[in-house]
Formats: sequence, C-alpha cells, structure tokens
Amino acid sequence: MTEQNVQPGRFGENRASGILLHISSLPSPYGIGDLGPSSRSFIDFLAQSGQSCWQVLPLVPVSPAFGNSPYMSSSAFAGNPLLISPDLLVRDGWLRQEELPPLSGEFSEYLVNFEAATVWKEKMLDLAWQHFLRSRDENQQESFFAELNAKLPWLRDYSLFTALKQHFGQQGWFDWPEELRQHQPEAVAAAERQLQQAMRRCQFEQHLFFSQWQELHDHATAKGIRIIGDLPIYVALDSADVWATQDIFMLSPKTGRPTHVAGVPPDYFSKTGQLWGNPLYRWHSRAAGVKERLLDWWEQRLRAILSVVDVIRIDHFRGFEAYWSVSAKEETAMNGSWQKGPGLRFFKEMEKRLGGLPVIAEDLGVITPEVEELRDSMGFPGMKILLFAFDGSPENAYLPWNMRENCVVYTGTHDNDTAVGWYLSGEVAAEAKRQAKQAANRSDDEASRFHEDMMYLAMSSPAALCLLPMQDVLGFGNDCRMNTPGTTQGNWRWRCAPRFITASLAEQLQHSTALFGRLPAETKDEKEA
Repeated sequence: MTEQNVQPGRFGENRASGILLHISSLPSPYGIGDLGPSSRSFIDFLAQSGQSCWQVLPLVPVSPAFGNSPYMSSSAFAGNPLLISPDLLVRDGWLRQEELPPLSGEFSEYLVNFEAATVWKEKMLDLAWQHFLRSRDENQQESFFAELNAKLPWLRDYSLFTALKQHFGQQGWFDWPEELRQHQPEAVAAAERQLQQAMRRCQFEQHLFFSQWQELHDHATAKGIRIIGDLPIYVALDSADVWATQDIFMLSPKTGRPTHVAGVPPDYFSKTGQLWGNPLYRWHSRAAGVKERLLDWWEQRLRAILSVVDVIRIDHFRGFEAYWSVSAKEETAMNGSWQKGPGLRFFKEMEKRLGGLPVIAEDLGVITPEVEELRDSMGFPGMKILLFAFDGSPENAYLPWNMRENCVVYTGTHDNDTAVGWYLSGEVAAEAKRQAKQAANRSDDEASRFHEDMMYLAMSSPAALCLLPMQDVLGFGNDCRMNTPGTTQGNWRWRCAPRFITASLAEQLQHSTALFGRLPAETKDEKEA
C-alpha cells in the first residue's frame, strides 16, 4: 500500500504541528501537574501558538514499585489519581478550600516528588470521599456505583485488585492465596463483599479522574486541539489486567508467573538487549476461546482509550508483526527469539469492530520490511526522530529530505536526550554534531540555539505532523530529560515552571508554524481575512 491509503483528516487536511508534554510536567501548586487550570491554560497556549495537537504519555496509575513509569502500571484502563485537580474538586463542591491539606515543603516547581505528592493527594482524596459519603444516602450510593460500573466495565476488577493489594500489603497477585490468585468466582465474590468500601473509594477516584478528563478534552476540542494518547503494547505482570484475564497471557497455570516475557534483542544501544519482563500474549493459542477472548480484551482496550483521546500512538508497534520472546528463566534478553505477531488480521479485525483506527505507529528500533508493510497496509504514519539522522549516511531515513509525507517527525521523544543535551553530550561524535548543524545550514558550533536548528528542520520537513517535546521548544538540556531507558531512578520527574509558558513563546511558535504551513485551517483563514 502507498501513501494514498492514508485516511484523510487524521491530522486534518493540512500540515500540522503540536507539543509533546505529559500532564505531570505542567505547573501547579500541588507537587505535580494535574487536570485542572494549568492543563486548561496549556491548551489555550497551544491554540494561541497555532498548534493542532497535544501528545501526552499514558494516563494510567503509576507506582514506586515500577519507578513511577506510566509504561508499567497496575491498569491499562484506569486513570492516575495523582492527576486529579484539587482546584476542580473545590469548584465542584467535593472539598472546601480551607479543607485542603497544607502544601508540602517538599514540593518543587521543577521536579515531581512522587512520594510527597502521593501522600498529599491521598489526604485530599480521603476528604473528598468522606464528603461523598455524607452527601448521599445508601440508595443513592448504590445507584451511583451501579451506573459507574456499567459505564466502565473494567472498573470492578481494577477496584478489587487495588483493594486486595492494600489488604495483602502490596504483595503481587501471584503471591495471594490460591483461590484469589486464580481469580476463582467464589473467592472473588467473597472478597468483593469483604472489601466493598475500599473498592468503592477506588471507584470514586476513577469517577473524579474521568469527569475532570472529559471536561479537559471537551475544552481541547473546542479550541481545535486533538489529544494524542499513548498505548504501550504490553501490560505489567502485577496488574489488574493480567490477574483478571490470565488465560490470554503466557503464564504458568500453577504459579501465575510468566513462562516467557517481552524485551528486545541486543543492538547498538545494549549488548545484552533489554529484558522488560512483561508477560506475552497468547496470540497463537489453540486452547478453546483464548484467541477470541484476547481479541475481545484488545477491543475493550482500544475502545476505552479512543473514548478519551483523539489519536493513539502505539508504543512498540513492531511487536504486532513479530515480537522478541525470552524465557522467563533468562537473566538477559540475549537468548530470545522472534515470534510472529497477530499482524494485519488483528488490525483489520479491530477496524471491523471499531471503525477507522487513528493510530501513529511507533516504528523505532529493529524495523524490517514486514513491519513497514504492516504499517503501510493500514495507512498508519510512522515516527521519524531527527536526533537519529546524523550518522553520515545520505540514505538515513530520519534525514528530513528522506521523509515521506505520511509520518510524524519529532526532534526527540520522552526517551531521548533533549536537543541541546544531545549537542552537549560527550557521547555524541563531533562529526554527527557537525552534520546536524550543516543540515540546518549553520556553520557555528553554538549549543544554546541548537534546539532552534532542530525545530527548523522538523517544521520544514515533508512530514504531515511535527511534534516537539516542550524541553526542545524551550531549549533545555539533559537535566530536563524525562526518561533514560534502562534506569529506574530519577525518571518521569521533570516539570515546566509556569514562567516558561509565555505569550512571547506562543508568538514565536505561531510564527514558525505559519512559516512552514502548519497552522490549522481556521487560523490560516483568519490570517488571510
């Protein structure tokens, strides 16, 4: 299939651009960005600067057990309670302003302190929960939770999983008593009766999250901003998803532990590969009903995320064509093997069930012609990272002049150096830096403006959509990097202080966006008028 197979209007009829910034990185007085006024203001900033899209990281709960990574969560469906806005709770009557706990001295406008933010938000949410209990009688509460669970079919398992984790001192579900570990109906029903109040508190939090998110998404839509969500292909072993649907994963029926896990093979970045440890899907199971239940689960997952975002970036898209399978007994990813994924049939089935799939394929890493064929057969745009372009090869696919229209260009992602950090890095060859400057028609060796060089190349490229990490828009170094793969400390913490999101920055972005024909159609019409 060729570029003509792209679904019109996925990013609008015109070239477009946007910003990559997770909600946790936004300003707020409460130690972490949230769904309240700062998010609404950021959408206004995007509209003022002529942007069309806002890309966020996964919105799911995070845990210190997983290094607070949004890519390793206790649920593929739930929202992160840390992102619930205290300001909106006060506005909506769930709290009074004077009831808010005193702000922690450990809060910083530059970094998230997850431990302090969690303690503070838990106190706040406890107060809101008590207000809910006082404001509704028993019949009203029954009706409220019945309606909520009917609306969110995954919520019952997730809230019970969360309550059981608390009950068992945060033990992994695979270490619970056998009947619960196996998710046996009688044991589940007994636990639901015993832990009903804890389940309902968890469900109330999810109500708050999705109510606030819906309001924010509606504001984005009104401003002409499409939100791009992020969907990791794999889920965490210690999650409600695996516990509640064990038969669709490669697990030992005796222990609940994985028999094979996900990762990637050795490459330029790692001599031993990356052993992620996520359980693999049973795509090729011959057991009765497993394939159908796996497809149903994926339909539910895609349907859920498409109800809250406009476009999905599928992380590790290549795993749908072929995935690296490693025995759970291995200590590294070296001795794995490639196994065929569900391929085109999977996406055609999802398209049949859900309609058009607005997907960006994260096609980085070891990419084969088969992966490209799968991507192109569905008309999905892939990703191009400018910082990967400068290896001296004129055929490098990440060079702007080698990009095709149906792709999304980034200066870098949440996993990369910032542009300025890359240029200052001693690990980057001097020749690569020279080539990058030359590509931008610069003869200087100035690092402080290197982000502008990369933004110029990204904005001027043929790519239909240009997405810029906020750190690169601001010209920040690697002290503001979001994540360093293969490490578990100090990630996901960066915050953008409010003084950096200014009207003058919006004006500069708007000028660049207009220069390269990426303004929304409405904005172009207004300028011409």
